Amino acid sequence: MIYTVTCNPSIDYLVTVDSLEIGKLNRMRKDSYMYGGKGVNVSQVLKELGIDNTALGFVAGFTGREIEEGLNRLGISTDFVHLPEGHSRINIKFYGIEETEVNAPGPFVDAVSMRSLRDRISTIGGEDILILAGAATANMENDIFATLISELPYRDTKVILDTEGEALVNALCYHPFLIKPNLEELSDLFHEQFTSSDRGAIVSAAKRLQDKGARNVLISMGEDGAILVDSDGKEYFRPAPAGIVVNSVGCGDSMVAGFLAGYLERGDLEDALCLGVCAGSTSAFNEGFARGDEIMQLYRLCR
Repeated sequence: MIYTVTCNPSIDYLVTVDSLEIGKLNRMRKDSYMYGGKGVNVSQVLKELGIDNTALGFVAGFTGREIEEGLNRLGISTDFVHLPEGHSRINIKFYGIEETEVNAPGPFVDAVSMRSLRDRISTIGGEDILILAGAATANMENDIFATLISELPYRDTKVILDTEGEALVNALCYHPFLIKPNLEELSDLFHEQFTSSDRGAIVSAAKRLQDKGARNVLISMGEDGAILVDSDGKEYFRPAPAGIVVNSVGCGDSMVAGFLAGYLERGDLEDALCLGVCAGSTSAFNEGFARGDEIMQLYRLCR
């Protein structure tokens, strides 16, 4: 089984406006909503690609119930911890102008609820896959993902880690199977500016992360594609397919899901990279997450 963990899932309210004027009445042209949070995003794209998985994490209040019930309606199993107070967050994403986001902080996670999540993690098997994605909530320590990995009962459990900053660095000593920083996160980690045009510097940074414990490092570069450095030090590059980008939310999460789907299908990292880039690009070309058939159609064209 594949498990995703999202500490701070959300309902993302997508609003399209022709312009946004502060201090004045603005009228939306259209709106929609989707269930968000990086692990939740991965769960949805995995399901679109025909891969069953279980979403873990924390939910609270009426918004939390909607997230849980909504994912269940999509055919995704859930085993969330229900927090005793607060509400899961609602984030607002503005489209039609320069893409703008307003993200809420999310509810407080108490010690008893954290213990409940750790208990769920402790039942994951050696042949399972654990995806830890996103950021911890404001009251969590930066070693939360390291703690969760350390409590896995089997060393063979493959861990995919998609987070940033100290939370990422603190977990590298547990040798995650895959990490997926983007260029901005990579720049923040090393306090230097990385650009997609300098692939040598990106590969060097990826290998420095491997020196700290990461096994495979996938660097997403937006419209410029992605670079993978595998555990043997072999480098792969895949450009992004051409298309009109209308959305950047969840594209990196789609890449993670596509990469994992490709890896599970064939066990080939280069092919997995291709499917990952196609999944991320397909979501970029849509206002919401791409459907599985759309991803596979693009993948067949790019292979």
